[in-house]
Amino acid sequence: MNKRKIINDPVYGFITISSDLLFDLVEHPYFQRLRRIKQLGLADVVYPGALHTRFHHALGAMHLMSQALKALQEKGHQIWEPEVEAAQAAILLHDLGHGPFSHVLESVLMPGVAHESITLVMMKDLNRQMKGKLDMAIQMFEGTYPRKFFHQMISSQLDMDRMDYLKRDSFYTGVIEGSIGADRLIKMLDLSGDHLVVEEKGLLSIENFLHARRLMYWQVYLHKTLLSAQAMLTQVLNRARELSDRGEVLFATPDFQRFLQHRFSLIDFKKEPDLLAAFNGLDDNDIWASIKGWSKHADPVLSRLSNMLLERKLFKIFFLDTPPDDSVLNPLREQLLDRGVSEDQLPYFLITGETTNYAYEKDQDPIQVKMKDGKLLDIAAASDIPTIDALTKIVRKYYVCWGKNVSLRG
Repeated sequence: MNKRKIINDPVYGFITISSDLLFDLVEHPYFQRLRRIKQLGLADVVYPGALHTRFHHALGAMHLMSQALKALQEKGHQIWEPEVEAAQAAILLHDLGHGPFSHVLESVLMPGVAHESITLVMMKDLNRQMKGKLDMAIQMFEGTYPRKFFHQMISSQLDMDRMDYLKRDSFYTGVIEGSIGADRLIKMLDLSGDHLVVEEKGLLSIENFLHARRLMYWQVYLHKTLLSAQAMLTQVLNRARELSDRGEVLFATPDFQRFLQHRFSLIDFKKEPDLLAAFNGLDDNDIWASIKGWSKHADPVLSRLSNMLLERKLFKIFFLDTPPDDSVLNPLREQLLDRGVSEDQLPYFLITGETTNYAYEKDQDPIQVKMKDGKLLDIAAASDIPTIDALTKIVRKYYVCWGKNVSLRG
C-alpha cells in the first residue's frame, strides 16, 4: 500500500506525508480526534471563518518542520533522515493532549493537568503500540535529545508550532495583520553550535513575526467578545460539575460523563488503563451536545447559560487598567440581584479576570541573530527598531464580564 500521500492545504498548497510512520500516525485514532477540536475554540463567535481544527494545524506544523530541516541541510548542517522523520513526528503529535475547546476547558475538566503532560502520555502509548519507533521523537519533544535545536524547533519562540498557528489563524480569521512570511523566516534559520539562530538578513522577518504575534493576541486570542464567550463556557462547565458533585446525573456522552463526575490527575492515567481511551473520546461535539441537552435542564443557572451560548447572547464585557474594586462591581451585583439572581448564583453571572500579552519572552527564551561577522546578538540588541524591546514588556488588562440582560425571575 502506498503510504506516501499528498494533502491539499489552503495555506501552503500541497503537504507531503513522506514516510510510512508519519502516515500511520496521521491515520491513528489519537490523531484523527484532532479533526473534531477547533484550533481557536469559540473564536468563530467573532470571526465566522475560524473553523479550522487542530488537525489542520498539526499537518501544517509538520510541513514547516520538513521545510526548515531541508533549509538547514542546504546550509551544510548534517541532519540524518531518521532525525528528520522523528522531528516531523514530534511536531505532528505536539497537540494530542488538547481537550475540547483547547485551552478553555483545561482548568475545568482536569485542573492542574497541562495538555503537554497528556500529550506525552499519548505519545508514549503510541510508541508502545508502534514498538519503539517514536523513541527519538519523544526525546526531541521532551528536550532530552542530545541535539538541542530539534526541541527548539518544536517548542520555542521560533518553533514551527507558532509559525503555523499565526499564519493559519490569520488566514482563517481574515486578520491580515497577523500574517507572517513563514517561507522567508524558514530560509533565514541557521545553527550556531547546537542552537537555532536567525541570519542577520532575516531581521525584518523576525520583527514582523513578533509584531504579528502581538496583534493576533489583541485582535483574536484576547478579543473581548471571545473572552466573554470563553468565560460563559467555563461557567457552564463549572455549574455542571457542581450539580454532578451533588449527585445529580446530567445528560452527557459516556466519556464526558466520566470526566464530569471525577477529577482525574496525571497519575490516574497510569492507574486506569482505559482512561486514555476515554480522554480520546472527548472532543468539541461532546460539549456542544451536552450544552444542547442542558438548555432544557430544570436548574435555571445551567439552562440559562447554555441557552445564551447556543443563541450567542453573550455577557457584556469591558477592560480596566486596574483590578476592579467594589465601586465597579457593586452596581453590577445589585442589578443582577434585582433580576432574580441569588447571592450563591452571582459568581456564574459576574466574572472578573485578567489577560496578559507580551510578544517576546526575552529572558526565558531569547531569539539570537547571527550577524555577518559571526557574532550572536539578542534580537532586541540587533534590531534598530526600538519597539522590539517594548514587546518584551508585559501588558496586563483586567476585565469584568456580566450577564447584563440576564433575568432569572419567573
